[in-house]
Amino acid sequence: MPGIYKSHLKKSISHQIPSIDFDLRQLEIFRRVVELESFSKAAAAVFLAQASVSERIANLENMVGTRLLDRLGRQVVPTKAGELLYKHAVLLLDMKKTASLEMQEFLGIKRGEILIGGSTIPGEYILPKVIGRFREKYPHVSAMLTIADTGEIERLVLEGALDLGVIGSRSTHRSLIQHELWKDELVLAVPVQHRLARKKVVSLEELIEEPFILREVGSGTLRIMEDYLQGSRSRGSSSLNVVSRLGTSTAVKEGIKAGLGISILSSRAVETEIKVGILKALKVKGLSMSRSFYLIRDKRRIASPLCQAMLDFLLVTSYEGKGVK
Repeated sequence: MPGIYKSHLKKSISHQIPSIDFDLRQLEIFRRVVELESFSKAAAAVFLAQASVSERIANLENMVGTRLLDRLGRQVVPTKAGELLYKHAVLLLDMKKTASLEMQEFLGIKRGEILIGGSTIPGEYILPKVIGRFREKYPHVSAMLTIADTGEIERLVLEGALDLGVIGSRSTHRSLIQHELWKDELVLAVPVQHRLARKKVVSLEELIEEPFILREVGSGTLRIMEDYLQGSRSRGSSSLNVVSRLGTSTAVKEGIKAGLGISILSSRAVETEIKVGILKALKVKGLSMSRSFYLIRDKRRIASPLCQAMLDFLLVTSYEGKGVK
């Protein structure tokens, strides 16, 4: 009798607790909805009709047995259960991608896509050349380059939207592995007709008097400049006569050329303008402003073979000094 009772009890419990199951396609759609915060945007990203995406999410919620998403006006946000499933969905989809790429590598096939991000200076002035050299070695690999400020590239790498990033200042986030790559020098850029242009070195007092253009919050250039100014006798950028904040080095250069003000920029950003005699690069007395660019990767994620190939190539390129001039 006891054995029969236990058997009936097990069957009863198994009927009461539904099994939870889902497939990778459902997780891919769910991940897109969470990241894009929209059913319509997710539908476009996965090449399905919006009604089909809604139906698949409803089926997933039925299989899991709880609501995974909440609609707050036009915005879609995950519930607590949705946040838990999203965390595992990212890992499972990364493992699927890695398995596919490792099979390709085993079969001698080097093809696929790498998502790489660069803050403004490495993104605009260094990485395009490096990617060109990488493509010579791996002609069937596509590299998709996203350019944003340092803070945004860090965020995208941590969210898994980028495989790798190259930023203009050292990160403090514990989840990021970082490797020092190339050196860079910051200079004071002024128009050639500016009253300071006849000098090679200007004092901090002269700098403070001039209308100054700052980069946006999150910029690696701004972080480094602030560190150097804080280490001097000034109060950082608050001691400057700031007339504008602009989002890119290109915008800052245009502002300088238009007479809006002067600024501190990467020497790489003003190299062409200096050669053709539009701008002049000066040093600030007592401030030797140099920095490094850093390669970052999220250590919580598995590096795919293609990601590892690009990582190794960037490190070798930095050691050899190639592709960065």
